[in-house]
Amino acid sequence: MTAAIPCVLVIDDETQIRKFLDIGLRAEGYDVLLAANAADGLALAATRDPDVVVLDIGLPDREGHEVLAELRQWTQVPVLMLSVRDTEQEKVKALDAGANDYMTKPFGIQELMARLRALLRNRVAGAEAPPRYEDKRLHIDLGLREVTLDGAPLSLTRKEYAVLAMLVRHAGRVVSQQQLLREIWGGTHVQDTHYLRIVLGKLRQKLGDDPATPRWLKTEPGVGYRFLPGMNA
Repeated sequence: MTAAIPCVLVIDDETQIRKFLDIGLRAEGYDVLLAANAADGLALAATRDPDVVVLDIGLPDREGHEVLAELRQWTQVPVLMLSVRDTEQEKVKALDAGANDYMTKPFGIQELMARLRALLRNRVAGAEAPPRYEDKRLHIDLGLREVTLDGAPLSLTRKEYAVLAMLVRHAGRVVSQQQLLREIWGGTHVQDTHYLRIVLGKLRQKLGDDPATPRWLKTEPGVGYRFLPGMNA
């Protein structure tokens, strides 16, 4: 897996704020995901695995505090809260609920950038020391977090990599949808099979793996998925 450009997910219902942040963040070299409500924001967080989230408290469908609470059930991604509410009570509530930082509107883009850089520096990645897999086309080194296809590095999102890594660790065995969702998205998402289908679909597309005649990723209908080690390789 190649080093990725940092990805920022912005969840804010104000069109002007989204445009302002989209332009400013891209100018600073970030990849940007935009959501205008809580439902879209949570779906993007689950399927695209951003490096940091900028979350507005006042959303049309749910309070930002509720979105933060749901995120914290399955991810420790850094979250910077935005709000027009500038009381100490609001800030303390957000920080106690798991927010990493809090800014009030209006705000300066340079200060926001500085805070995002600090959050990204402080993010701690978990270490792994699992096995390797290699055939004539595909090379996977889970210790180095490296995936290459036909000799070229394969760029995967964190969720795509996590799903592939879990299947490789259990190579040859069926891993249930519930196992994958519980391990990667958290216990409250064991019924969110659409998240898994989206990620598997993108992973297959990047690998060039046809689900009808799988080389590596086999679907076990109604059960889960299996990594096929060395089969048809």
